[in-house]
Amino acid sequence: MSNLPKTVHVIGAGPAGLMAAERLAQAGASVVVHEAMPSVARKFLMAGRGGLNLTHSETLEAFTGRYGGASGAVAGWLERFSPTHLMGWAEGLGQPVFTGSSGRVFPRTMKASPLLRAWLGRLAELGVEVRTRSRWVGRRDGGWVFSSPEGERIERPDAVVMALGGASWPRLGSDGAWREGLEAEGVDVAPFRPSNVGFDVAWSEVFAERFAGQPLKPVALTIGEATVRGEAMVTRYGIEGGAVYALSATLRDAVERDGSATLVVDLRPDLTVEQLAGRLTKSRGKDSVSNWLRKAAGLSPVGVGLLREIPGALPEGADKLARRIKAVRLTLTGVQGLERAISSAGGVRFEAVDGRLMLKALPGVFVAGEMLDWEAPTGGYLLQASMASGVVAAEGVLDWLAQDGRRSG
Repeated sequence: MSNLPKTVHVIGAGPAGLMAAERLAQAGASVVVHEAMPSVARKFLMAGRGGLNLTHSETLEAFTGRYGGASGAVAGWLERFSPTHLMGWAEGLGQPVFTGSSGRVFPRTMKASPLLRAWLGRLAELGVEVRTRSRWVGRRDGGWVFSSPEGERIERPDAVVMALGGASWPRLGSDGAWREGLEAEGVDVAPFRPSNVGFDVAWSEVFAERFAGQPLKPVALTIGEATVRGEAMVTRYGIEGGAVYALSATLRDAVERDGSATLVVDLRPDLTVEQLAGRLTKSRGKDSVSNWLRKAAGLSPVGVGLLREIPGALPEGADKLARRIKAVRLTLTGVQGLERAISSAGGVRFEAVDGRLMLKALPGVFVAGEMLDWEAPTGGYLLQASMASGVVAAEGVLDWLAQDGRRSG
């Protein structure tokens, strides 16, 4: 690139944007990162408050399958920046990682802030300029217009990477406000939809009052042919949690299509119907039904409460009751909105970009991260794909500059 224009501006300082900036700077580009918020990577820091889940250790085939209809595209990203690459990258920043019993990968500190500090230190050493409170507001006269505390600035970089996020957690900066600007440029953008989100259930007032905030664990959740084991959380509005998020795309689509969705909850996934029925043949004696179910079936109070939420009396007979415990049918009546979603589906359609993630309508402009129309469950899949897409976009910039040798604008 030494004889080519090489000023690249990255818009958005989340994981995808920062990874693109790092790769570009390492290749010798002069990089400026614009962030509309007062500080960088706010969603990244928030996601790491309960333990920063970097990626997952499962096989790459299983990993790519987590991305649904976008699996083919994301598989290409993961070839360029795999879970192994991400772990090595974190180690290179002085942040050792470990793999938990669930297969999830975390930094040993379990926190996002030490990793981010080390990352920003590396970017500073590479000469990356980070401008906070610098908001992209559009394009004019062949330039990129930014508002800042110092006033309006028009930049004319040689290439641009856009990594402005999706439309979830708007208070942290991912508000999807960029959509109108790109659509005005002829870019096809799919409507935003909540992902990794909770669902409405019409609980009785007694159940909601008593059990909101309590976990259902371990459970197996099923819709159609898809089953996920894990944990769910009862809320006043309905149900959320990791196992729910893993099925959220399917559940959301069913609610949008049919007006509701049926989620089947197995309260004792570790036991077969026959094993559970055998335990339920034990005499109840003087125990209340709740105590008997707790002792004989191993159900928690919230599990017993969930059984009682189903209309009608509990089935009589050990076999029928065991089958009910193994298949509690919940009707989900609605989806929580984008403001409560962990991530979003929708964004720039893959048909609008080439294999380098360059916008077909805007040569020299590349897109990365949750701006693109893909989604994945929690568990490290979101962060892994976001960072991998940043690598692909950066490599796309370098290839475009080397092959075409022309300026964007």
